[in-house]
Amino acid sequence: MTELKHLYSGKVRDLYDAGDGNLLFVASDRLSVFDVVLGETVPDKGRALTAISAFWFDELAGVLPNHVVDQFPDVPDEWKGRATLARRADMLKIECIVRGYLSGSAWEEYKRSGTVHGMPLPAGMQESEQLPTPVFTPSTKAEQGQHDENINFEDAGAIVGRETFDLARDVSVELYRMAAELALTKGIVIADTKFELGFIDGELHICDEALTMDSSRFWPADQITLGATPPSFDKQPVRDYAASLGWDKTAPAPAMPDEVIAATSARYIEAYENITGLQFSNWPG
Repeated sequence: MTELKHLYSGKVRDLYDAGDGNLLFVASDRLSVFDVVLGETVPDKGRALTAISAFWFDELAGVLPNHVVDQFPDVPDEWKGRATLARRADMLKIECIVRGYLSGSAWEEYKRSGTVHGMPLPAGMQESEQLPTPVFTPSTKAEQGQHDENINFEDAGAIVGRETFDLARDVSVELYRMAAELALTKGIVIADTKFELGFIDGELHICDEALTMDSSRFWPADQITLGATPPSFDKQPVRDYAASLGWDKTAPAPAMPDEVIAATSARYIEAYENITGLQFSNWPG
């Protein structure tokens, strides 16, 4: 496997050509904050992302197939638990984002205009309040180092084709709905999430990752207070520390203290265990 041709390295994943129309995804422990990759790595982050994606791929297979060929390929020890053998897909050139709660950029827009993604919402809603129904909010898929930008349905349809857009919207909302219902039984609210979708042999598939701590906001259901930002099972300790420094969000990222890195690692593992009901210590690697 170490002889495979390296194709691409993103903020987190490294991709290799595995032959026969397959790719090997290897999730690293790299972490970005405000789109800048840290100099430090977060122990076990890549394994946690791979493990929770595997869980969701299985849970949601009835809605949409996924690209996984082998979740436990024969790889060197340093890649065990963080490698996935997957089919190569023709990826949609939009990000498929679903929001169930008023938070982040959606909350900022609502405060300005009473809308989310240009769609009007009831007056008087508060930060972290559940939306009347989940909202699909597509964005561009920016090149590395650039930022995704929200786009309206017409522009998204022009990029991928209207029929494909309608399908991507409908399945993304259904995937979110099913996952949110399951997570809530475990005491976790999924505020929003982002799906990567692509076509394999003419059929739409979930690719890359699914409902991970990097692609979603997970909140403890018993710690949500309307009008405030709940704690989240993700890289919030890193975001908070970086913000406290007055950093201008351009590279290089500031150095992170050991305790901030350790707290972030613990949150990723806790999210996996809470949602799946499994022990992370049993995951390979």
